Amino acid sequence: MDNMRAMHIILVILFCLHNSWGKKLRWCTVSEQEHKKCAELAKALAAVLPAAAVASFGSLSCIRSHSTTDCINKIRANRADIITLDAGEVYTAVKHFGLVAIAKEIYSEGGCIFSVAVVRNSTLDVRSLKGQRSCHTGVRWTAGWSLPLGFLLSRNYLTWAKEQPLAQVVTSFFNASCVPGAVAIAPTLCALCQGQKSYLAHRNSYCETAHSEPFYNSQGALRCVKTGAGDVAFVDHTALKSITESDMEAYELLCPDGSRAPLSDYRSCNLGRGPGQGIVTRSNVRKITRKLLAAAQMAFGRQGRERQRFQLFDSAPFGTADLLFKDVTEKLVILEDDKDISQVLGLDYVALLKGLGHEESSLEDSVVRWCCISNAEQNKCEQWALNIKSDPLVCVRAVSMSDCVEKIKRDEADAASLDATHAFIAGKCGLVPVVTEYYGKTCVPAKAGAETTVHLEMDVMPSLVGVAVVKRSTRNVFFGKLGGRRSCHGHMYSPAGWLLPFRHNLSLEHNNTSTCDPNQVYNEVFWKGCLPGSHGNLCKVCMGGTGEAASKRCADNHNERYYGNMGALRCLVGDASGKSYGDVAFLEQHNLEGNIFSLRASGWAEGWLSGEFELLCVDGRREPLSEWESCNLGDIPPNIVMTRPVLTSRVYDFLMKSQETQASNPEAGFHLFQSQHYGESDLLFKDATQCLIHTSHLNYRTILGETFYRLSETVFNCTHSDILEFCNQDVCSIF
Repeated sequence: MDNMRAMHIILVILFCLHNSWGKKLRWCTVSEQEHKKCAELAKALAAVLPAAAVASFGSLSCIRSHSTTDCINKIRANRADIITLDAGEVYTAVKHFGLVAIAKEIYSEGGCIFSVAVVRNSTLDVRSLKGQRSCHTGVRWTAGWSLPLGFLLSRNYLTWAKEQPLAQVVTSFFNASCVPGAVAIAPTLCALCQGQKSYLAHRNSYCETAHSEPFYNSQGALRCVKTGAGDVAFVDHTALKSITESDMEAYELLCPDGSRAPLSDYRSCNLGRGPGQGIVTRSNVRKITRKLLAAAQMAFGRQGRERQRFQLFDSAPFGTADLLFKDVTEKLVILEDDKDISQVLGLDYVALLKGLGHEESSLEDSVVRWCCISNAEQNKCEQWALNIKSDPLVCVRAVSMSDCVEKIKRDEADAASLDATHAFIAGKCGLVPVVTEYYGKTCVPAKAGAETTVHLEMDVMPSLVGVAVVKRSTRNVFFGKLGGRRSCHGHMYSPAGWLLPFRHNLSLEHNNTSTCDPNQVYNEVFWKGCLPGSHGNLCKVCMGGTGEAASKRCADNHNERYYGNMGALRCLVGDASGKSYGDVAFLEQHNLEGNIFSLRASGWAEGWLSGEFELLCVDGRREPLSEWESCNLGDIPPNIVMTRPVLTSRVYDFLMKSQETQASNPEAGFHLFQSQHYGESDLLFKDATQCLIHTSHLNYRTILGETFYRLSETVFNCTHSDILEFCNQDVCSIF
């Protein structure tokens, strides 16, 4: 009965195909073997058509081409209709040639592949690839080009200077290469290729993205190393399945940390992850093409009822691998009409392609776009842009640190200095460290020599501490007795204002150890408060902004007058009328004395001196502000400047030039690590910063430290976060 039902569905789909389209759909093939498989698929489809339809309708025909690039041109010119492409070519076909992606391949581990560097047993490691012979799947392909080059650039193993085409840089980096498809952009990248040469395009297979080039695609790149032509092959992990068990021990993977690993360790030893192959067509035939793919999969896919007649994801009968589709494909996912290319391929991957010049611009041609979250930060950023002697700086406006993370992820901004909690979020979002703020007394160059005077590295980076501050005149306010009080918090997700306080016993009447969601704890314990970025009772003490910084109350940026360390202190003393104040402020200690002075200097509140405030200790004591080392809420890791991986070197160079400019002109009116002139504190960088330390060689977890990282992970595992929800939209697993 199930067989009959399945056949009925197939016949209905194919009948719809017949009535929707008056001619055959043309699949573009790039080799004789692929052409034969396509022809067999066409016969198999015709065989399951209703008898009446067979004579008048053939669902598929096959068009022979000499490369995938030629296929894209044929489809665009209405001389073919459909082809499966590497994700890099899918992007090119959609963005540059107006085609549409209609389906994606899904493998046993989801919709993505890992890029791996395969070598025969040798002494090579990923840091010593310069001068070696390289084998690549195809130019601008995911596993063979974009991911490995993005990795090499992010680690600064490969240097991309101004005004140099990336292909030229790659040519200089490797001793010789085979990069199928590179003839048009850099013929020297074809030196190792072995396809037949001809002046006639349809007879030429040399360095073409076609099976007639022996070193084409992942299988070909592996063949390149196996034959001894190349030293390293950049391929996708699915190709490793084709290596026989007896040959497995002859090969190894190069890992990011400089070690080598067996082929089975590709999940932990790889150069990055990106989308798998996709199927493209013209917009005017996308509906009928989707129906064709659905019918073919239903009949001949892994669970197809007609698999004894034909197998869609098996190329062995035709003498080679990965014809029409990858042989490891588990299924095809048909895409909806409204899917943007960034939704199909992923924001990280699209940003990587742009960074590598897929938009026909070089990495260094664009400016550095710094993310600002308020009028005050915008003003400081614009002064920064006017005072540096380096590449241009553009100041991009966002509404919060979380919004900066999203904008950097979306390629709408490039970098921002993030507090420790937001750095945790950014790391989960795929962003990486560039530099870390250093709060020590002096900054010492990493090495002697003029060219390294601003390159600073430290084994230990001083942390800050969070503190709970009260007015000395406010009695009976202690840890354990904060229930029903009014609270002031720096801002949503701030380490001192949001993450650390809830760990401690705020109120004996409220068991805040029963939940790991700080927002729930604060709503239960405090009567009302100001936690910028929150809502409800935790916004009722907030004031909003005035003048050019006018904003709604409780905005998650400096436009809210009670935002940040300075804002939490203002909140504690209240506004000029003596209203809108809190009983306890959770903030960072580092600029507390300066902010107290600023209360008077700015005219916010007269008469407040350091002696007018006290610290709440978690053991129930109250101490003077000078006792912060023994009376605090815990350590806070330093701020981290984070960006997309491919931009680490560019952002680092820009920051070092900025730091060098400031060091060479200390009397200048602009200071990168001072904010008082703009009426706030900690704008763009913390005011406690002495210099920026090189940390792009470290991962964000290492910089944050295991204690802080685990605390953040525990909290966010049970706290709803819009930004983490956005970050977790993974194209590798959502299908």
